[in-house]
Amino acid sequence: MRILVVEPECRPEVREINDTLEAMQEIVGGLIQVIYPFDDPVALVCNDEGKILNLPMNRGLRDENDQMYDIVFGTFFLCGAPMDSDCFTSLTTGQIERYRKRFYTPEIFWGMDGHIVCLPLEGCTE
Repeated sequence: MRILVVEPECRPEVREINDTLEAMQEIVGGLIQVIYPFDDPVALVCNDEGKILNLPMNRGLRDENDQMYDIVFGTFFLCGAPMDSDCFTSLTTGQIERYRKRFYTPEIFWGMDGHIVCLPLEGCTE
């Protein structure tokens, strides 16, 4: 299965993995949580306990007005999630390019006056 892996402080990377729970858990470093924050049939798979385990903050999730409503902690990946199936699939070439662009720039976060500030991270690793 062709997926897009997004690690903290890194640019997204396309990887081929086996379509197994074990392979998915290895990428996120534990139990998986699947969320569907996009309009297309794409799943974001992350560590279910990322916030509890205090994994590194990775990327902000934004609404249609570009307002951040949540933060993904730890490494996550994106894969296809067809509406008529209970299995994940490879991302299409178009989806890879769309989400690589969306998550291309790593972000840093910190608290300021009761709010979380998010800025692009310059000089990140490839």
